[in-house]
Amino acid sequence: MFKQLIFCLFLFLLLQKNAFAQQKSIAVDSLMQRAILAAEQNNPQEALPHYSYTTYEKTIITDSLERETNAHSFFTEKVSKNEFDAYSGFKEEVLGLNMAGFKEPRYEVLGITLQSRSFYDEDFVIFNYRYAGPLSSRGLKNYDYQFVADTTILERPSYAVAFQPKRPQTIPGLEGILYLDQESLAIQRVHIAINDELVARIEQHYTYLEEEAVYLPKSSKLYIEKGETSKRLSLFRGKVSVGTIERNPVKEAIEGRYLLSTSYNANFNLSEDEEIEHPNLAVEVMEGAENKPESFWKKYRSQALTQRDLNSFDYLNNIVETQNIERRLAVINNFGIGYYTVDFFDFDLTYPVKYNNYEGLRLGLGGVTNASFSQKFRLEGYTAYGFKDKALKYGIGGGIMLNESHGAWLSLTYNDDLQEVGSFNYLTDRRVYSLFEPRLVNITQFFDYKTLRLNQEYQITPKILSEFQFAKSNIVQTQDYRFVLGDESYQEYDITEATFGVRWSPSSKFMRSEKGTVEIYDGYPKVTAQVSKGISGLFDGDFDFTRVGAKFYYQVERLNKSTTEFLIEGKMAFGEVPLTHLFHAYPNAPTKETIMQRFSVAGVNSFETMYFGEFFSDRIATLQVKHHLRPFNLGEKFKPEMVFITRYAIGDISNIARHQDVSFGTLDKGYTETGFEINKILFGFGTSLTYRYGAYSLPSFADNIAFKFTFNLQL
Repeated sequence: MFKQLIFCLFLFLLLQKNAFAQQKSIAVDSLMQRAILAAEQNNPQEALPHYSYTTYEKTIITDSLERETNAHSFFTEKVSKNEFDAYSGFKEEVLGLNMAGFKEPRYEVLGITLQSRSFYDEDFVIFNYRYAGPLSSRGLKNYDYQFVADTTILERPSYAVAFQPKRPQTIPGLEGILYLDQESLAIQRVHIAINDELVARIEQHYTYLEEEAVYLPKSSKLYIEKGETSKRLSLFRGKVSVGTIERNPVKEAIEGRYLLSTSYNANFNLSEDEEIEHPNLAVEVMEGAENKPESFWKKYRSQALTQRDLNSFDYLNNIVETQNIERRLAVINNFGIGYYTVDFFDFDLTYPVKYNNYEGLRLGLGGVTNASFSQKFRLEGYTAYGFKDKALKYGIGGGIMLNESHGAWLSLTYNDDLQEVGSFNYLTDRRVYSLFEPRLVNITQFFDYKTLRLNQEYQITPKILSEFQFAKSNIVQTQDYRFVLGDESYQEYDITEATFGVRWSPSSKFMRSEKGTVEIYDGYPKVTAQVSKGISGLFDGDFDFTRVGAKFYYQVERLNKSTTEFLIEGKMAFGEVPLTHLFHAYPNAPTKETIMQRFSVAGVNSFETMYFGEFFSDRIATLQVKHHLRPFNLGEKFKPEMVFITRYAIGDISNIARHQDVSFGTLDKGYTETGFEINKILFGFGTSLTYRYGAYSLPSFADNIAFKFTFNLQL
């Protein structure tokens, strides 16, 4: 009986303890729910219509944090004015920039987000890694909170609340302690620790503006260690991927094991009378920022530079000069957009080696002069030879800079080359660098053109790029085809065409410096539109027609590292439009008998089961959806990625009888294919399987299947 009483008492106490713990858990969750709801009043970006402050920031990369007599691997300091208003968001004006070792600052460093400005943000970014904000609307979904203690911050009562990610293996998150004002539940101080691909620590302090009852960040210290990953810790990082190339690839020039960045904010100004100049820019490096005297830096530094900081200048001057790092970084940056620089000439890497079914092996060489030749003029040209068609192709031209701040170039070029039948190229997307162009291998239908073009490029705003083109072309068929208009039949014809294109990137962020305007954050959506007008009678133009096209691309990146892409495109042509200027849906299936005979490389946005020449349209709409699963973590070097894909196209054509000596179908019933890719299985190679079904499915099951390899390489 006594043992039963003891057991019952123990069970009662255990249940009470669990109930108490559950109540505390409910209480802290309720507290955090209220803090998240109060963010609209506490977040300065919500509570204040306008504010600004100056920031002094010092960033180093070093191999050791303990030795005091040597130098850092990288040292930079900057002074900037940060401005915010409710309409434009944040803009940073870099007033001073001091980068040890470099004759000219490496402005790409300014495009890296070392850490976000606010823990209220939906995503908090550390060294370009994204995490859920602990006081964002997703906070309770992604974090477990635990009450730590009552305390006092800035002479105001405060709650200390610890938090950690709920599913760290699936969705990496921040871990640390939030200090919240007991009255308003606003952030007063933050301590963060991360043990992920990066090992990071953040300590952020705030100042309290009593009249506005709002906290603004006062100082921040960021420490990053390399962690258990093969990725290097460097400010000169980037990647190369086959199909497209993004940012600055290849090896990092200056690297170390630790990064330490400290920043101090001052000169807070809440006046609404101050307007933001050039609000479409996220970062603007002001004129003369890199040539500030020592008196300027002493004004903003919170403390004097250490001896180790001072040693870094001579040390890095020597390293940068002896290892020719500035030259190497210039080559790396140009390689990222598809050029290899030799003195005053940038060789275009899209020309050397290509292959397709009509030309066979195509070898070429070309490029354009760079700023070392002239900042006001440029000359360009290329030549290529196809070993199957045994024909020489070439292009030559030049341009003059009309307005540097808007990237306004006026260019005149002449080309004698081939173009795919039914292709529609957007002027503003013209510069696409690819190590390997997957779909080009399978194309069989080309036409020969000789074109004289006058182009005017103009960046209306950093987010709106435009281009106008006036072109006179002579078209010659490379296959049997006649375009019939009444009693006239054309195999060779002249086209005079005026084209205007525009691309809008509303969510991207841009930086302007003396080197020009560059995109530093690739935001979505991206909207591209273009209209062209064929003019008969002008410069012997044979046809009168209009072509219009637009596409919308959106990408959703999730914290669990899965991604969904949407591409919607519509095109329409009316008037006297020959086959060469109609539209296809980017087919990529070779016209061969068996699945294995059709085995080739999959494209990026092509219909893998649609055969070349099978469909042409004068009005067409396509939808493509790709869902990338979180990469499978099967080892440091082996992380394959599965992608599910669905594509749909619908279109039609008027006056099909005008197109003679060639047969093709319409897409008025709607074309559908679905499949998957498993990418990066070995050395960037993967595989894809796609199935064609619906109204245009073929009688033979095998003819509806496309089995191909993929190639997605990142360096």
